[in-house]
Amino acid sequence: MRNYELLSIIKPNIDSEEFDKLSSKIEETITSLEGKVTSTDKIGRKKLSYDIQDYRDGYFVVHNFEMEPNQVEKFRRQLRLNENILRIMFLETSEVKA
Repeated sequence: MRNYELLSIIKPNIDSEEFDKLSSKIEETITSLEGKVTSTDKIGRKKLSYDIQDYRDGYFVVHNFEMEPNQVEKFRRQLRLNENILRIMFLETSEVKA
């Protein structure tokens, strides 16, 4: 398994309850793909540097998790299907062994 970090920007027009549900759904998706969530950081609502789909701000959430590399593309595909997510950024945070 490798370590990953996912930064998601979620539409600002949803209420806090829906934001929590969406964050939980992302965690459930990770576990359904045989991954393991190590931490979740709900940063909150922030102003964007530029407009995305006519939104000037969005809710930011960071998920750190472990997942097999062959499952990552399935996970990305599922995230892109969610209409409440404006942007995602994946980073592999596994340490490189010298």
